[in-house]
Amino acid sequence: MEAKTEKIALFIDGANLYATAKALGFDIDYKRLLREFHTRGYLLRAFYYTAIIEDQEYSSIRPLIDWLDYNGYAVVTKATKEFVDQTGRRKVKGNMDIELAVDAMEIAGSIDHMVLFSGDGDFRSLVEAVQRRGVRVTVVSTVSTQPPMVADELRRQADVFLDIVELQPKIGRDPADRPVREGREPRERHTPQFLQRPPSPQRASVGAALEDEDDFED
Repeated sequence: MEAKTEKIALFIDGANLYATAKALGFDIDYKRLLREFHTRGYLLRAFYYTAIIEDQEYSSIRPLIDWLDYNGYAVVTKATKEFVDQTGRRKVKGNMDIELAVDAMEIAGSIDHMVLFSGDGDFRSLVEAVQRRGVRVTVVSTVSTQPPMVADELRRQADVFLDIVELQPKIGRDPADRPVREGREPRERHTPQFLQRPPSPQRASVGAALEDEDDFED
C-alpha cells in the first residue's frame, strides 16, 4: 500500500484500456477507479487520452468524454485522420502517445508515482525517462489474455506491474448497472384472445445489437 502522502498521477490510454477490459469481459467504472486511487495516496491528476472522429453525426464515446470532463479527469482528445491503405481498407489513425508522453514529462517533477494504464510497448522509453527523474512507475494491463495485452519490454521496465484482473473487483462496473438502451425491445401489447391470429410462417422478428468497428492504426 502506497504512503498516503505520496503524490500520484494516472495516465490512461483510453483505447488500450478499453480493449483490455473488453478482452477480459468487463467494463470500467471510472468513478470507482478514481475513488480507488484516492485511497492509495494524494491523487494529483488523472489524465485520460483518446482520439475521436469529429465528423461523425454521433460519437459513441462522447458521453463518456463529457462525464470524465465533469468528474475529476483531465481529458485530452485529438481528432482522428482517415485514410485508405494499400488494400483499399478504410483506416483511422489516432495515436495519443506524444500527448501522453509530453504531459508525463511535464508533471514528473511534481509527483512520486506514475500509474500508466496501457500495455503499449512504445511507452517503455517514456517510463525509463520518468524513472530517471526519481518517479516510481506502475503499469496496469494484463497477462491474462492470449496473447498478453502488455508488451514484455514495458512490463520489464516498470517498477511495478499490476494485472488489471486484480483491480477488477474494485474498478469494474457491476453488470446490473449497465444502462439499458431505449428502443431495443418492442413494447409488449396485450391482444384479446379472440382477436389473436396465428403467426405467419413467412415472417420473423430479429433483434440485433450492432457495434461499430473501425481499424485503428498507431
